[in-house]
Amino acid sequence: MTAVRLPQGLPRRFSLRPAVRPALCLLPLALVLVVGVRHRSVLMEGFGHLESAEWPWLAAAALATCLTWVAAAFTRQGAVMERLPARRLLATQFAAGAANHLLPTGLGASAVNLRFMTVCGVPLARSSAALALYMLAESIARLGLLLGLLIAFPGALRIGSLLPDGAIGPLLLGAGLVLCAAAGTLLLVRRLRTAVFSFLRTALGEARSVHSRPSRALALWGGSLAFPLLQAAGLAAVGQALGLPVPPAHMAIAYLAATAAVALVPTPGGIGSVEAALVVALVAAGGPVAVATAVVLAYRIITVWLPLLPGALTLGALVRWKVI
Repeated sequence: MTAVRLPQGLPRRFSLRPAVRPALCLLPLALVLVVGVRHRSVLMEGFGHLESAEWPWLAAAALATCLTWVAAAFTRQGAVMERLPARRLLATQFAAGAANHLLPTGLGASAVNLRFMTVCGVPLARSSAALALYMLAESIARLGLLLGLLIAFPGALRIGSLLPDGAIGPLLLGAGLVLCAAAGTLLLVRRLRTAVFSFLRTALGEARSVHSRPSRALALWGGSLAFPLLQAAGLAAVGQALGLPVPPAHMAIAYLAATAAVALVPTPGGIGSVEAALVVALVAAGGPVAVATAVVLAYRIITVWLPLLPGALTLGALVRWKVI
């Protein structure tokens, strides 16, 4: 076989990185433009509601939103043994928030944080395990808070109104079928079973290591609890700003229930599904439909749309500076 020779003057290794990196820097901005155009009516209506709101409460909601990125940074640090650079970690959480609203089912934030940890020197297997530990801790904390608040305020939410009649049976049946299909796939596909068990061993080892250090465990679980609490506090503050006649604790329960319900909906950042679920939950908590809709739109403006452009700019800068 005759060897193929490159013409003289051409490099022997062709790399796409110089061409791809500038495109990746601009991609978040392009996605923001697309998402903004698609939801322009929601944006206009949401900004209209902000004009009639009480600004001190809106400032409190904005502060709670900013603190969610700090809580996320603490949780991310608590999930790994290595010490991550604090300022870059916080900037990454801000950028991950924007990425999370541009890609479905949390893929954006997961990809950004996975890349950040590997750049910081954490092996890919352990970075993936830390990512899984973060999501598990956040889910446990969110559901635990919801259960605790429902016990403390048993009449806060008319849960029966959240689901159509006869929907519980099909939902349970569907969940059972999914679990059976997953278990059957693991039993039949040997390579997948091996990969899953290997990942679980790595994840369990990482969890044991993290919980052997009190500072890491405190950061992991403290951040996991603070994150949904701050989100719920932001919604309660917007509710107070627009005069929603629902107690703040009941609004927090409505938020936790709605976000738990839409956790598996594959939309970018839950855009569309979260708004609908929040309105239904606030109405189930006793709020009028019109005011509940205004509160949800204003809340999403503060937590999603206002940080989206600076978050996308931060994401592009982090790519350009090779932080991720």
